[in-house]
Amino acid sequence: MAVIDRKGYRPNVGIVLCNSAREVFWACRIGRTGWQFPQGGIDENEDPEQAMYRELYEEIGLQPDHIEIIGRTRDWLYYDLPEQFLRRPRSGRQGKPRPGRQHDPRFRGQKQVWFLLKLVCEETEVCLSRSKKPEFEDWQWVHYWQPVEQVIEFKRDVYHRALEELEPFLEHI
Repeated sequence: MAVIDRKGYRPNVGIVLCNSAREVFWACRIGRTGWQFPQGGIDENEDPEQAMYRELYEEIGLQPDHIEIIGRTRDWLYYDLPEQFLRRPRSGRQGKPRPGRQHDPRFRGQKQVWFLLKLVCEETEVCLSRSKKPEFEDWQWVHYWQPVEQVIEFKRDVYHRALEELEPFLEHI
């Protein structure tokens, strides 16, 4: 079960991976047209950095020695999920919700700590199929600010705030 705080937000990490040209890793979700940065939930016994390393491996196949942490956001950045993206319970044969499929009515969205990482290995180390359920089917390097224009609308503000706060760290790449 996902950990949800008292305000209805699930803790999460966002990953902005840069190459030496200060371009960012931009990935296409499997079976969808949407592109996004790697991100994922923080498990109950993890801190944000541990979650970042886990998500980095699960989503793009990179190990801790493949990257260098350049910076991170100071505080949580929040976004609400629009109503149509909230998971609703599915009905079973008798019209009753299936066990384990309930949407927590307190859930509003995500609170995220964002990390700026530098790739320090060859990009051939990127592997989108390390986990049993891959998240992405394609990726590319793009200009630092391009994701703000291309990400799904409800994430644009949090992407802008994250990139704005992390931008001063680019001088270290």
